[in-house]
Amino acid sequence: MMSEISRNGVSGGGQPGRIGIGLELDDIHLKILEVLRENGRISVAALAERVGISRANAYTRFEALRADGAIKRFTAEIDHVRTGLGITALIFVTVRQQMWKQFRAELARMPEVEYCAITTGQHDAMIQVRVSDVAAVHTMVTDRLANIPAVKATETVFILDEVLRRPYVLPSDRDPARDRPRQQRRPVQEAQGDVPLGKMRFVGAAEGRAALRKDD
Repeated sequence: MMSEISRNGVSGGGQPGRIGIGLELDDIHLKILEVLRENGRISVAALAERVGISRANAYTRFEALRADGAIKRFTAEIDHVRTGLGITALIFVTVRQQMWKQFRAELARMPEVEYCAITTGQHDAMIQVRVSDVAAVHTMVTDRLANIPAVKATETVFILDEVLRRPYVLPSDRDPARDRPRQQRRPVQEAQGDVPLGKMRFVGAAEGRAALRKDD
């Protein structure tokens, strides 16, 4: 299994001298990542067969991907409902711009937080939480987040159904637009002053957000 492969150096084919210093991913590397996305516990022999390369080549390329950091780690994907965390919510937070350090420190002490990202637009950050019930979200927002001086305002959105969740996406993934007949790919007419369909209008991030990226 992939998780049992030795972390020692590799041998055989591949790209010698590239490991750990900027591996150049080719189509074979991307195919390996596609297979691992489906089954991270696949054996090297099965991986080689799926990709269409030798076992030694598959082993070498896999180790190169991991040594270079393209593969960061292996983990398990769980059913949150089965583990008692059936409620998922997104909390959009407006942060006082001089208090990013405090916000980040307080957030690290909240085990319910699965994900947090700095965002453009009306709010400064988005937090995703998984909890047991709606009351837990209410408590987190009103008793904990609201009492953090760095938090200026919040807006909470409950997730009703997670329609699609991929472990990761790759540049080799198919672009649906390429599958449509050429005559159907007509450019959207842009009305003056409007944002064209499929495009986004970004609001610049406040200066204080840069501190959150820099402070580790």
